[in-house]
Amino acid sequence: MDRSVVKASAALDDVDIARYSRHLILSEVGVEGQEKIKAAKVLIVGTGGLGAPLALYLAAAGVGTIALADFDVVEESNLQRQVIYSTGDIGKPKVAAAKDRITGINPRCNVVAYDERLTSKNALEIFQGYDVVADGADNFQTRYLVNDACVLLGIPNVYGSILRFDGQAAVFYAKEGPCYRCLYPVPPPPGLVPSCAEGGVIGVLPGIVGSIQAGEVIKLILGASGSLIGRLLLFDQWRMRFREVKIDKDPACPICGENRTIHHLIDYDQFCGVGSRERSVEEITPLELKARLDAGSPLQLIDVREDYERRISTMPGAKAIPLWQIAQRKSEIDPAIGAVLICRVGERSKAAIDALKNAGFKGQLINLKGGINAWASEVDASLPIY
Repeated sequence: MDRSVVKASAALDDVDIARYSRHLILSEVGVEGQEKIKAAKVLIVGTGGLGAPLALYLAAAGVGTIALADFDVVEESNLQRQVIYSTGDIGKPKVAAAKDRITGINPRCNVVAYDERLTSKNALEIFQGYDVVADGADNFQTRYLVNDACVLLGIPNVYGSILRFDGQAAVFYAKEGPCYRCLYPVPPPPGLVPSCAEGGVIGVLPGIVGSIQAGEVIKLILGASGSLIGRLLLFDQWRMRFREVKIDKDPACPICGENRTIHHLIDYDQFCGVGSRERSVEEITPLELKARLDAGSPLQLIDVREDYERRISTMPGAKAIPLWQIAQRKSEIDPAIGAVLICRVGERSKAAIDALKNAGFKGQLINLKGGINAWASEVDASLPIY
């Protein structure tokens, strides 16, 4: 039985034969398999750390159509791991810069760029017609959105995620196995799991995980056995260890189960609790904070970053209480004086405010919008942005 998700084929010419000769001599690929690769249409969600190796290797492999969905621009901090970009790309839309690199690798690859935020309103239209979706998203809202759109359209979802030194990869395909919701029925509370911008990531990790995703995409195109359907691959780069967890299809899954309750895309910000938390947090901009400090307003500055981060940059007068200690050390914060909480980009400090409120702290808590990086950009140019 042909288990390939690509049923069409595209004939190879002499140029293709020369370019893909190393594929053609593999019995598992051959001419027929390479023709499927050439006919395949793959959508990559996110052209960041995971999307970069995904796009590069799929283009080199000869995937006929590669679509890129991302609304971000290239920043200098991306270059540590997003190897599809170069220094000259800083400031350019990611999908435009990635498209140039892909066509440089393989001018025969048709590249479709979606320079827009993926939402419940446009996802089904964008996903329609693609054979495989590769999820390189960096937030839970998009992961659930990608999963649900793929289930509704019957498209396999090649998933990857990274943080610090740890990576995950799986293939979620409701026609043959579990979906993402079968593994993670509900998202974690907002702020519990830091983003790469907050928690950091070793630069080589997305290259490894993204390459695993690219391999899974090619196997789906070919209809090969041994895919990661029903398996979660866990990778610890620091200790160089792989392990595997079996994923069972959940009969009670709300979107792929026997009596599903989700029949259309939902509000994923609301589902993940993102909007509700952001609305409840009082914020102050760096310029507003500077004005209040210059005016002598009584304020406490609480830095919730880790010790190693404070060696990079510090704000004079700030008291150091790492996020993981904030609830236990709430007595060190005077409830009679407004407290401004500071982290790198303003996300962990929101989680710290939540933790203090949950611990019963009654004083005024204010989040520094954009964190110490925004302070360095707008107020104190002597501080590095990291």
